[in-house]
Amino acid sequence: MIPLPGAEASFHRPLQPQDMESTPKIFAASCTMPLAEKIAQEFGTTLGRVELSRFSDGEFQPCFEETVRGKHVYLVCSTTPPSDNLMELLLMIDCAKRASASKIIAVMPYFGWARQDRKDKPRVPIGAKMVAKMLETAGATRIVTMDLHADQIQGFFEIPVDHLYASSIFVEYIKQLQKDGSIQNLAIASPDMGGSKRAYSYAKYFGSDVVICYKQRKKANVIESMTLIGDVEGKDVILLDDMADTAGTLTKACNIMVDRGARSVRAMVTHPILSGNAYQRIEESKITELITTDSIALKNSSDKIKVLSCAPLMAEAIRMIEDNASISANYVF
Repeated sequence: MIPLPGAEASFHRPLQPQDMESTPKIFAASCTMPLAEKIAQEFGTTLGRVELSRFSDGEFQPCFEETVRGKHVYLVCSTTPPSDNLMELLLMIDCAKRASASKIIAVMPYFGWARQDRKDKPRVPIGAKMVAKMLETAGATRIVTMDLHADQIQGFFEIPVDHLYASSIFVEYIKQLQKDGSIQNLAIASPDMGGSKRAYSYAKYFGSDVVICYKQRKKANVIESMTLIGDVEGKDVILLDDMADTAGTLTKACNIMVDRGARSVRAMVTHPILSGNAYQRIEESKITELITTDSIALKNSSDKIKVLSCAPLMAEAIRMIEDNASISANYVF
């Protein structure tokens, strides 16, 4: 076959910069839209357009309203209950895969189902493992998440996981409280034995004392007893945890510490699930302040709740991924 004049040049011309366009595309699931807009703004771009069609029976279908062929696609979605949020993320991943995206990165500020990280009794699922496999099967090539409930969840994936830490957000806020005199005699506390590692990391950084709460549960979200290990009298206590669900543990621990003579008690939790009567418990408790992030949108407002945005942290992670740079170098500890 003889090519037409000039055809060979057009078929074999050198690649131009516009052919190698690598600007990432950031899309958001409906439950994480406000946070995703902040992340895109911090990154220096705008959110991609997604249309979510719904059928009368509750079924829904996402559709990208712009091309993603050959692009790095970042899908921002916290998989909070109900399971519709997880399903929406899975469908968006499949949508990007079938639209020929070169890489599909699930940005999950809050990784739901993470409390099911092991068999703690017979005949129960390991939900976190199942969710990990679902994300991989759908087509995700990388995961970005923050403050997993259990670090070993990273090992449930066969794809890279960038595990971010909210410590870089909270540490700066603690420094500000110390600077303005709100905190004078700092003590770091953990609401349970499982969070002691996190508490010791903060305590080592600030050179402060550590207090541990030992709790026993009757069942999920129900505390049978709690014992305080350590001295809090005259201290400005900061209680650290990865999430607050019903806020039962958090408020009970704060009340005990105030009764034991603590000067003030603040709680710092990364993920504000705050279900059931959590807001009422916080309002009625002796807690000075609850500091959290916007990994999950608040359902209600409260004068006792201070929200710090994790958007700069997420945007910086995306930037580091695009530049093939180290993410861990940005962490305080």
